[in-house]
Amino acid sequence: MAGASPAQDRLDTVVRIIAQSMVAEVCSIYLRRASGDLELFATQGLKPEAVHKTRLRPGEGLVGEVARSAAPISLSDAPSHPSFSYRPETGEDPYHAFLGAPLLRGGRAIGVLVVQNRSERRYDEEEVEDIQTIAMVLAETVASGELLGQEELRDIEVAPHRPERLKGQAFAEGLAYGHVVLHEAPVPPENLLAENQQVEEIRLREALIGLKANIDAMLEGGQGKLAGQSFEVLETYRMFADDRGWNRSLEEAVRTGLTAEAAVDRVRNEHRARFAKARDPYIKERLHDFEDLANRLLRVLAGDSPGERDLPPDSILVARNLGPADLLEYPRHKIRGLLLEEGSAASHAAIVARALQIPCVGRLMGLRDRLSEGDLVIVDGETGEAYLRPRPDMLSAVQSRMEVRSHRQAEFAKLRDTPAITADGQRITLHTNAGLAVDLENLDATGAEGIGLFRTEFQFMVSEELPRLDSQTALYKLVLDTAGTRPVTFRTLDIGGDKVLPYLETTEREENPALGRRAIRLGLDRPGLLRLQLRALLTAAAGRELRVMFPMIATVDEFRAARELVDVECAWAKRRGRELPALLRVGAMIECPSLLWHLDALLPLTDFVSIGTNDLFQYMFAADRTNPLVSDRYDPMSPPALRALAEIQRKCADTGTPVSVCGELAGRPLEAFALLTLGFTRLSAPAGGVGPVKRMILSADLAAARRGMANLLGSSSASIRGELETLARKLNVAI
Repeated sequence: MAGASPAQDRLDTVVRIIAQSMVAEVCSIYLRRASGDLELFATQGLKPEAVHKTRLRPGEGLVGEVARSAAPISLSDAPSHPSFSYRPETGEDPYHAFLGAPLLRGGRAIGVLVVQNRSERRYDEEEVEDIQTIAMVLAETVASGELLGQEELRDIEVAPHRPERLKGQAFAEGLAYGHVVLHEAPVPPENLLAENQQVEEIRLREALIGLKANIDAMLEGGQGKLAGQSFEVLETYRMFADDRGWNRSLEEAVRTGLTAEAAVDRVRNEHRARFAKARDPYIKERLHDFEDLANRLLRVLAGDSPGERDLPPDSILVARNLGPADLLEYPRHKIRGLLLEEGSAASHAAIVARALQIPCVGRLMGLRDRLSEGDLVIVDGETGEAYLRPRPDMLSAVQSRMEVRSHRQAEFAKLRDTPAITADGQRITLHTNAGLAVDLENLDATGAEGIGLFRTEFQFMVSEELPRLDSQTALYKLVLDTAGTRPVTFRTLDIGGDKVLPYLETTEREENPALGRRAIRLGLDRPGLLRLQLRALLTAAAGRELRVMFPMIATVDEFRAARELVDVECAWAKRRGRELPALLRVGAMIECPSLLWHLDALLPLTDFVSIGTNDLFQYMFAADRTNPLVSDRYDPMSPPALRALAEIQRKCADTGTPVSVCGELAGRPLEAFALLTLGFTRLSAPAGGVGPVKRMILSADLAAARRGMANLLGSSSASIRGELETLARKLNVAI
């Protein structure tokens, strides 16, 4: 096929061979043009002059119906079918029996293979299987250039090639461009046809056993690459891995003469084509389940893993979704950007991306089907957009914006050692958030005065087993050593809800994990786990200041119980003659609305409090911040949200309790401006937000701003974001 003969001769040879093998009087190949039209490229049995002249519009005729449905069609009397389209130039009048199969690539029909016979006959199941196998091989050979050269393929849509713009949501700020690397990209089958069918059946069977064993290990808390993902998701994986229909489809595909890899690829393409047309979100989600299983099965067959891949230096990672461990598996210095089909700004992948200062855009529907490995893409974390295969002028525009952004970063760097004092002389304490050892590299660069929130759960989420006492102690000591004299506030383990660790999961089920046993509730229910962490913190901070904060306190009794465990661990250390921290401060996170009406009882018991705006607002508005269907149902700059913050600040001022805001709001200039107008003077922002927020602080006249905010809090609007922006511009605040 790949000889020196012209492309048309090779195609003519192919259709002649297929016609003979299928005992058909007609065999034709149609390929999809970039316009969507299906063009007759070769035929055996129809009139030769129709080649490259006959074109069918999208969805036209039986050929168009095969491409539209991405499924084979078998008819004994094609002319009587309502979709039949008569083209006199083809001379197909005498042919009644029709069998067509799509040429599938990436779940898309790039063409159609058709065989026809004069007699009215029904093609049997074996013949349908045969033409599907041939169509699969044909699709691969066309796409690889074995049949057609680059010139002939120039206008053939074997894969999306036109520039596209997708609108999503910005998860991590920044701009980047580079070449696509598909997360757990499917390993392309090198060999499509089996030399020994029995050997391939054995390989497939063993790979399926290995896949299921891998999932079982994850369910039991053993080794696995999905550590940190939901137990329920893993169980769903196991259920689908055992799905009889999926397993049977794989087995049948191998029995048609395909290699194990080609069988998996074929079944995956069939699922893509069928499920992608479904409107039901649940059914579409099942596509992703089977897609992930197929990718993992291909990797089991190939013995490959993401961490072993040789990536280009300008990689843009593309995935359906990611866990924090998944992103950290890749060489950080080669990942320029991240594009996700799903996720949310509060997802773990987004948080890690912000910590690593990797631009990230999510909620890009249909992203993976629109991209091929190596495509050039732009990640716009400022507007929440992705540009696929951008035009040169678009790339130049983004490069110019990146230069401007680089200059801004240089300006922020100049402010590193400048105290955060407002234009009217008010001192603001500006800390940064952290959770990974890599975050510590940003502490000096940002000029933050300390770490206002160290998320200890990340160490647990990226580990495949429960971190031991010595490893926890080592991390906390590293954090304190790096911070030096700067304060660090450690938040105890905040897991549960959307952060479930397989090695800590039980057989119990919660219908609503976000409102279930998570954070401090889990720590109090499993005091051994919390005491182990407190012991590590006390050991690491020996002779130094230690600030410990408990998350998701909903009642005063919960805080009392948690603080008692601190006292127990201090007594344990004293009995053994161990050095304790020189100064111990214990605080609570205000994330549950219930505390808003019990601050008078809580605050006297605490040394400080910190407001976790992410959770506080999702509970206030009954909208899951990790659920993209409802995460935008409220604006933190709404009067109810701001009034709640103002009430907390007032109560803390009355009792002299230090209070800070450590949610994502503190890292965005406009939102941070609102916090300052409410009276907050302690903010803890993500590393990338410290510079912009400090610039805002230096330009703000708080006395005037607070007068303006007082008038806005009484608004009946769902959001006063626009009014705040107007106020900031009027006062020349740099937002």
